[in-house]
Amino acid sequence: MPTDRPTSGAVNHSESATRKPVKSLALPAVKDGDIANRRILRLALGTALSLWCSQLAAWPLSFMAPVFTMFLLSVPLPMPSLQGGIKLVLALMLPLLLTALSLLPFLEHLRSAGILLVALALFYSFYFTSRGGSPVLGTFITLSLTLVVTMGSVSIDMLLIVAQGLALGAVFGLVFVWIAHGLLPDLKTGPSAANAPVPPKPEPGEAQREARRKALRATAITFPMTLIFLLTSASPSYVAVMMKVATMGQQASVDNSRELGRSMLESTLWGGIGAVIAWQVLSIWPSLLMYTLLIGLAGLLFGPRIFKGGGMHPKFSMWSYAFLTMIVILAPAVLDSQSGSAAGAAFYSRLFLFMVIAVYGSVAVAVFDAFWPTKETIGGQ
Repeated sequence: MPTDRPTSGAVNHSESATRKPVKSLALPAVKDGDIANRRILRLALGTALSLWCSQLAAWPLSFMAPVFTMFLLSVPLPMPSLQGGIKLVLALMLPLLLTALSLLPFLEHLRSAGILLVALALFYSFYFTSRGGSPVLGTFITLSLTLVVTMGSVSIDMLLIVAQGLALGAVFGLVFVWIAHGLLPDLKTGPSAANAPVPPKPEPGEAQREARRKALRATAITFPMTLIFLLTSASPSYVAVMMKVATMGQQASVDNSRELGRSMLESTLWGGIGAVIAWQVLSIWPSLLMYTLLIGLAGLLFGPRIFKGGGMHPKFSMWSYAFLTMIVILAPAVLDSQSGSAAGAAFYSRLFLFMVIAVYGSVAVAVFDAFWPTKETIGGQ
């Protein structure tokens, strides 16, 4: 009996000794808040540096570089490889070339057929995203398609300027995505930073029907505005407005919530408020340093509403498009002020057009959903 207790103690001591090395080998878990903070800082820093460099270079449509950088950094993706970066640039440039070679001759000599082909091309770009394709690629395709059709129908020279600006913007934007990831690399996630469980996927037939519905809804929003700019000779003055139309269509092809129309209005409203505040500050201290700091500050303010924990904020789509709207409204006005034109009047005129387009998009979504409601909408009534 006396010998049993020491034996038991020895066994417990040996068990604890064997457990200690296992405990020391455990890696500390990365908190979800640390992941979100890293992504927010990367978004603000990368977008601000891209803006600063593109403004120093000052090529036509130089504001496209921070737009691409911001868009790529606002999604929780790892740093793109060289091959992936080349694919992104080709995804932007190939529609430019294919559209110029295929659609523009029809728009020039057989306009009715050309307009129908434009509608089909827009539908396919939205259908690609709504079926689960990369929203970055889908946005690039839609953006290049709308800009080429509207600008190229006016003059080939304007088409070449737009193509050059988009190509340089994509390359510079991608470079600063790499720089931002190099300065602020992804944290090595532990068990607590695991991704949230993926919701069950719908049946294939139902998924295809829903994808077609969202693609048709996005086309119904984007195509009428594209047609208006296609038929007017003043479309080169509204490059930023066409960018807003294209991104609004992509937002409609991805977001399936009942509050999509409200989300469009809110993203334009908050982006417009940010642009107005930055414009007023720049009118007091017009400098590239202040301009860069304002964009970086906007990234820090919008970032917590884009990233949350180890994933995305519930309203990340609305806030990311709000940040995009701020840049698209503000950047062309800054370029106008550098050329000595009436930048203030152009700024508020562009802001007004953005609000009109947002209201139109909200009404179009409401009308479309009224005639073609989702199953969730019917069940909730």
